[in-house]
Amino acid sequence: MSSPSVLHNHDLLEVVDQIREAAFDLIDPDKRSKMGQFGTPEPISRFMASMFVFGQPKVRLLDAGAGVGSLATAFLYAACQSDSPPEVIHLTAFEIEPVLIQALHETNGLCAEFCEKHGVNFSYEVIEADFIDYMVKAGSELFHQSIAQFNFAILNPPYRKIRTKSPHRRLLSRAGVEVSNLYAGFVALAIRALSPGGQLVAITPRSFCNGPYFNSFRRDFLDRMRINRLHVFNSRSEAFGGDKVLQENIIVCGTRGSGHPREVMVTSSSGAPDAAELQRIVPYHRVVPDGASFPFIYLITDGTSEEVAEAMGQLTSSLDDLGIQLSTGRVVDFRAMDFLRQMPGEQDAPLIYPGHLRAGQTFWPTEGSKKPNAIAIEPETQGLLVPPGVYVLVKRFSSKEQRRRIDAYIFDSDEVSPDSPVGFENHTNYFHEDGNGLSRDLAVGLAVYLNSTLVDLYFRLFSGHTQVNAADLRNFPFPNRNEIISLGQKAGAAEIHQAEIDELIAVEIFKAPAGERRPLAQIQKVSEARDALKQLGFDQARSNERSALTLLALLDLKPDTSWEKATAPMCGITQMMDYFREHYGKDYAPNSRETVRRQTIHQFLEAGLVEQNPDDPARPVNSGKNVYQVIPEALAVFQSYETSRWEVAKKAYLTDRQTLKERYAQRRKIARVAVRIKPEWKISLSPGGQNVLVKEVIEQFLPRFAPGAKMVYIGDTEDKFAFLDKPLICDLRIEFDEHGKFPDVIAFYEEKNWLLLIEAVTSHGPVNVKRHIELAALFGGCDAGLVYVTTFLSRKDMIKYLQVIAWETEVWVADSPGHMIHFDGKRFLGPYSGSSE
Repeated sequence: MSSPSVLHNHDLLEVVDQIREAAFDLIDPDKRSKMGQFGTPEPISRFMASMFVFGQPKVRLLDAGAGVGSLATAFLYAACQSDSPPEVIHLTAFEIEPVLIQALHETNGLCAEFCEKHGVNFSYEVIEADFIDYMVKAGSELFHQSIAQFNFAILNPPYRKIRTKSPHRRLLSRAGVEVSNLYAGFVALAIRALSPGGQLVAITPRSFCNGPYFNSFRRDFLDRMRINRLHVFNSRSEAFGGDKVLQENIIVCGTRGSGHPREVMVTSSSGAPDAAELQRIVPYHRVVPDGASFPFIYLITDGTSEEVAEAMGQLTSSLDDLGIQLSTGRVVDFRAMDFLRQMPGEQDAPLIYPGHLRAGQTFWPTEGSKKPNAIAIEPETQGLLVPPGVYVLVKRFSSKEQRRRIDAYIFDSDEVSPDSPVGFENHTNYFHEDGNGLSRDLAVGLAVYLNSTLVDLYFRLFSGHTQVNAADLRNFPFPNRNEIISLGQKAGAAEIHQAEIDELIAVEIFKAPAGERRPLAQIQKVSEARDALKQLGFDQARSNERSALTLLALLDLKPDTSWEKATAPMCGITQMMDYFREHYGKDYAPNSRETVRRQTIHQFLEAGLVEQNPDDPARPVNSGKNVYQVIPEALAVFQSYETSRWEVAKKAYLTDRQTLKERYAQRRKIARVAVRIKPEWKISLSPGGQNVLVKEVIEQFLPRFAPGAKMVYIGDTEDKFAFLDKPLICDLRIEFDEHGKFPDVIAFYEEKNWLLLIEAVTSHGPVNVKRHIELAALFGGCDAGLVYVTTFLSRKDMIKYLQVIAWETEVWVADSPGHMIHFDGKRFLGPYSGSSE
């Protein structure tokens, strides 16, 4: 681990992240799991800290369940570097794990050094006690007076269920907090510890957004807090991949105070450090609908989600209004073992498990099944059975990865065992009327509605866990009874496909003209684009939603445009992102441009699907004017999608793809910049701005000012290592790192034992004070003297950067190649050992 003496401002969070990893490695994994301990990776800590609004001179920060202090460190880092840094910060951190406490003190020492450098008075206390026990046992006075002392709180609370009679449950009840999981208890008490106007940022499982178990907590939270922002992690594995966290997580940011804001910022990402981020400003009543008896929190992350919420908001009927009830299957198999039968006999009733439900129907009995198929009809089982009839069944458990979270099935006694009562196993929910079956049309219509894409999308807005709770469905909006019956009559008895279901819902329930299924048309088109990419050989990461949207933009395919009408406009990244937002309701944050370029466009280029700058192959790859276009051969393939020509066109394209890649790469190759690094040795660099200057540095600057210098490294905007002399790097004792931030050109002037570190500046990157420090650290082990040089194509370019160029460095301008500009110091063009300031 790094000590405070070697700590630099720019690496504080990285150092603390190393402390976190080392400390958690010392704790037994089973113990961590039992305690519900999950450390917060540096990118997540930094992201959470960015949500706070700074400006108060005195900060009183609470970190409950602090671990090694990752979150508090990120908070301090953000606060000290904000536009309005505080004068004083006092941290109160709770932690009970001895290994983490030791690391926490080390972290706080680093934070003290960091704050001192920024002129901030920092102090801290570590309370080595159970947060819940400490807070509650302090008594009522604590809640009303001294405990309301924090104006900021940042939390990654432990995740662990708490039993009804557990000590934690009893303690929380004393404080008026009724929750079933530790994380909710931590958040509830942290809120009570905030002063009015105090800010909270907490990462928690998404499960509290809906369901009966967290209803009391939701009410308490919404009564005490104003939600400012919600962030959703779409992936279960990315954010906390190292800890194998299975829960879906969100970050909630709020301010202590009554009432609610007009709007809420809702964002989402996979959780990976460089993931693209969707963002949406949503009216508060869409996030927490008005008048709900059980308030749910809806996570509206994009325009499609908002349209779904708006559409479903038009439906005003509840199950009570329909005269329909929903119950959980009564048969808990391990409690009725004596009455279960592998196959049915004459005195047995059908027993329906989720495994009997497939393709919207019931398939019973199942020979060779691991589960029993029947239950004996005995006096002891009468309370477990329901009368024969038609019922709609829904599996109680599903996963986010399933095609639909809610799957509805028809059970009809006439098709299974006429006149026999039936038992539904406990992992199913069943719809009924006062304990009896439904009419056939009502049942079919209800199943069609529940199996619609619109219902699935709406359910995903508030439910992130695996259960499909009966309570969730009881609070669901439904069409009126006549509309449901009409759906059933239109659907009939035949198997109905998803597209037909969605069309029926659009026309019969929402009265949309036939063929207009927005927002479903948006979803369908994105789904088709993902399928087309998969069939063309792109893996899951390159056929995700972002890549599908990029393809649709490059083909100018709107939701209602057929594939046959695809075109191939030239598009820049910003244009593509505007297209996502305008036509598909996906509003990515501006800083996601680089993600689209690196994680989608780059792969499209590699696969020969698109070409870069067909209008000007010599345009630099880092130019802001870069454009991309689907190649004609690929366009023809996409125009055949969903037609009889697709399979033949796809096969031909895949067969010829390598030839196509070579053909379109040739255009780019012709425009490359040839550079002679020795009389007998030439290399070529990618075309455009920076590399044109690199050529001048190698062919003009070095022969004049360091004749005979040996090339050590030449970077390239397209290929990082255009030239690399590894043996020479070893001889010079340069620590080589593929991900290190090398300057554009490195040359060794053996005659004077100088290592020239040269930056070629066209749009950014001069040797300023920060870069000087970075380079000094990166090449600190080298035996040669370090010479720092910033180069420009023209004096006009140089003028933009004069105020930031570091002292004791050199500047060279290509349009005046015989001259050198020296910034202070004792000598011209040579190494310095003094300060860079």
